[in-house]
Amino acid sequence: MSRRLLITLEPNVLRWARERARLEPEQLARKMQVKPERVREWEVSGKISMAQADKVAHHTHTPLGFLYLPQPPEDRLPIRDFRTRGGEMLRPSPDLLETVYLMQRRQAWMRDDVIEEIGEPLDFVGAFDGSTDALEVAAAMRDALRLEPNWASRQSTWTGALSHLREQADNAGVLVVFSGVVGNNTHRKLDTNEFQGFALVDEYAPLVFVNSADFQAAQMFTLAHELAHLLVGKSGVTSFDNHQAPSDDTEQFCNRTAAEFLAPEEELRAFWPAAGKANNPYQAIARRFKVSTLVAARRALDLKLIDTATFFEFYEESKTTVWLRKRPLSAGGDFWNTQRWRIGPRFGAAVVRAAKEGRLLYTEAYRLTGLNRVTFEKLPEKFEVIL
Repeated sequence: MSRRLLITLEPNVLRWARERARLEPEQLARKMQVKPERVREWEVSGKISMAQADKVAHHTHTPLGFLYLPQPPEDRLPIRDFRTRGGEMLRPSPDLLETVYLMQRRQAWMRDDVIEEIGEPLDFVGAFDGSTDALEVAAAMRDALRLEPNWASRQSTWTGALSHLREQADNAGVLVVFSGVVGNNTHRKLDTNEFQGFALVDEYAPLVFVNSADFQAAQMFTLAHELAHLLVGKSGVTSFDNHQAPSDDTEQFCNRTAAEFLAPEEELRAFWPAAGKANNPYQAIARRFKVSTLVAARRALDLKLIDTATFFEFYEESKTTVWLRKRPLSAGGDFWNTQRWRIGPRFGAAVVRAAKEGRLLYTEAYRLTGLNRVTFEKLPEKFEVIL
């Protein structure tokens, strides 16, 4: 059958596929090398060639079979969606959906591997609920990760603090993933305006994902927030509103826990007089606790060190500063620096061992890690895996 054959699809399905991919008609037209008028015609008449339908599916990251449905399917995340804008839930993009599905596949495999290797469940996962004091949960997080209360202030840089925190989380049994793209596809960048991270709760293989397209200090708070989700046993996708507290009780609790974990109340109150003497007290707090200045200001507000008017004055003034811009982190141009956390040390090592021991097909190992055969063979050396 010729792929040039003209077929008739449901116009609203074609429109749904484009909008789901967050593309304007002009953007999809450029990708398909046609005029925007052609895209609009498809979405009115539904008349399109099979070859063009294939391209629409490809460029909108839509399963081809969906385009042949009589009406658009309802996209739903397989986990709780805590993201809101103006009180309304957001439609998940194909990039977010595929990322969550990939992480779920990794987690399912890792869970089976841990159980097969007679691993023990992690006692901190789901150990608390929202009725517990956030200070207690934050202290339990530090204990689980073997961190001192003032661990962040001992780190000289944000990079060092973030590296230390995720290494400790990995050592504690958490699958930690930092990535700014879908899988290993650098042409499909994750949007920080859509989500900052998510947590997948499991007592054997808990997983936290941080959108590394965000700026570094924001990644610190996201990681702490998603770790808090593990302790309260609530999986979900997170997107932070920079100046408003979330309406959901779980998100509020995880925010309070993350804030206490990163900037303990006792330590911050003791530091506040010194911070107040600085030209920018929030920047001084941010440097000490390795958080963003916005988190620093919000923490000061929550502890009633400043009033609401002062906070919003700072927020409005800071909108154009570098501290609030979303800046991607560089991996220093080193492929393996990126892969270490795009795959995760714990997960990568487990997959390598299973493949080498014959418990996992190499083709499946390539699929789980997103690496090809040649690159996968280098993983043991680069990840310093003991076989």
